[in-house]
Amino acid sequence: MKTRQLVIVAILSISASTVWAEGNSTNSGVRYVKAPRFVRPLIEKWISEYAKTEPGVEFQIVKGSGSQDVIDLNIVSDQQNVDTKDFSHVVYFGETAVLPITARSSEAARLLEGKHLNVKKLKQLFFLNDDFDEDVKKIKQFEHLIIYSGSNTSSVASSFAHNFGEESSSFRGKRISGDDLFLNTAISKDPMGVTFNALPNIFDLKSRHLKNDLSLISLDLKKDLADTFSNQGSLDDVLLTLENGKPHEITIERVGISYNVADDAVSLFLQWVLENGTKYNHEYGFLNLDRKITETQIERVKTHFTAFNKTK
Repeated sequence: MKTRQLVIVAILSISASTVWAEGNSTNSGVRYVKAPRFVRPLIEKWISEYAKTEPGVEFQIVKGSGSQDVIDLNIVSDQQNVDTKDFSHVVYFGETAVLPITARSSEAARLLEGKHLNVKKLKQLFFLNDDFDEDVKKIKQFEHLIIYSGSNTSSVASSFAHNFGEESSSFRGKRISGDDLFLNTAISKDPMGVTFNALPNIFDLKSRHLKNDLSLISLDLKKDLADTFSNQGSLDDVLLTLENGKPHEITIERVGISYNVADDAVSLFLQWVLENGTKYNHEYGFLNLDRKITETQIERVKTHFTAFNKTK
């Protein structure tokens, strides 16, 4: 009888330990990453390549509204508010560019065709503002267009607004909750719809050209850039052009990884990303940072890791 009781106790102990380990990222060896959808293909590439060098450590992407308690790494942009309680450090691995778009062959595309919008006209189109000069006010077509912008905390809306000296609350039109990919859906259903999105949400990563149902809104750029930022331009040409110069009409924002405690697994992964993972930036629609900036980010990770180990 005593032997049977001991066996039962042992089984219950093992089961309890298994359940606890599955719910605890540190003990299960799993590290969780939270990222907007447009960054996930790049993160998935990192995870698969890193697993070849460190097979004993597993990284997974948290999808949906996963609990913040299990998140070890959070993908953020410069303009997103990082919760300093949970994620006190940020290192940057690249940049994202945001372009204004509408649905191809839509009424909005027809109205905006050939307008070549400069900064002032873009502000009038997208934001609530009465302080416009007379030349801009003459564009009456803007009054009929419906602006769609993201309201999610991970949306590029805050970056887009900041580029024009505005707040996210100043957008005209309608706010769309959820992932920014839903902005593409919104304009596909509204012939007067206009929005903006990050390059990976605008371009097909395989064909390297604009998605078939989208159209870029023409911007007031130099003639030698016209083809690059037209519907016939390629993603690779856009990336290379923006790395060599950043027009005010185009929103460019650094993208990084926020974290709190850089334990061994997290620290080594971050160092690998900055030293090796950034070579996949262009493939997945991101601009590269200057090499000196990347080297500074690597040193920052090492410093945080050293400080963490001293407190252990």
